[in-house]
Amino acid sequence: MNNRSKKNKLLTIAYLFPTALILLVFIIAPIIYTFYLSFFNWNLIAPTKDFVGLENYISIFTDPVNQKILMNTVFYILLLLILNFVIPYFISLIVKFFISKMQTAYKIIFFIPSLFSLVVGAMLFSWILNPVSGPITFIMRSFGVALPNWTNSGAMAVVVICLITNWKVFGYNFVLLLTGLGSVPQNIIDATKMDSIPKWRMIWDIVLPLNKSIAFYVLILTIVQGLQYIFTPISVITQGGPYYGSSNVLYHTYLNAFVLYKTGNASALAVITFIIFLVLLYLEIKFVEGRTSRYE
Repeated sequence: MNNRSKKNKLLTIAYLFPTALILLVFIIAPIIYTFYLSFFNWNLIAPTKDFVGLENYISIFTDPVNQKILMNTVFYILLLLILNFVIPYFISLIVKFFISKMQTAYKIIFFIPSLFSLVVGAMLFSWILNPVSGPITFIMRSFGVALPNWTNSGAMAVVVICLITNWKVFGYNFVLLLTGLGSVPQNIIDATKMDSIPKWRMIWDIVLPLNKSIAFYVLILTIVQGLQYIFTPISVITQGGPYYGSSNVLYHTYLNAFVLYKTGNASALAVITFIIFLVLLYLEIKFVEGRTSRYE
């Protein structure tokens, strides 16, 4: 038995070694090296690095450009929470409890845009909302209204980029939330009907608390999307302009690292973003995975 146990351990190590090696080379080592670079001033070209300590981290919160980037990121997340969490949740409640037919059709219709690339969505919206020759422009001109040049306005560019991301993500979040609502025990819903409890009261007091885990998961997912998904439309349409008005933390990290060659500042931004992702992962494990394991 001891020989067999040793053999099984060796086989387990042998099977896991390739995956562990890939994780070490392509994930763990780059994270450690990024953390190391965040304490230096380096341009990716110079043979030496200048140690600056915490200066790169301090500049993130004191430099006006970095402050603007952080505010843009918060604005992106708040707007996407409305578009990709609150609205899909509201519609999923309506479909589940007020529209009894064609629920599968709603899932398919809303989910179709999720199959397309964000690059396709960015190009499509750029054409539709082109202030000179786009279809929306011609329609608005027929009513005597001019479509503003939204790419020259940071706030309007942020809204359009969020709409592009919403076009891509809405259906996926809607399906998750609607599926979560389907897990609410039917006998509880039938009992509320027998007791003549209003639907809004049933949803508020019973359905929402029972669906808290999946809702919190989609909430965390939406925040991650607010940090990550909008990189593509920013890169395709605005490149962070005008004057960083539509940029966010991830795109600014890329810009500093591979365009401006401010490796130290980019590394510090990457480390802070990584910490944010770790916190979100911890919350997801604590409030979703932990709650699910208690119910099993």
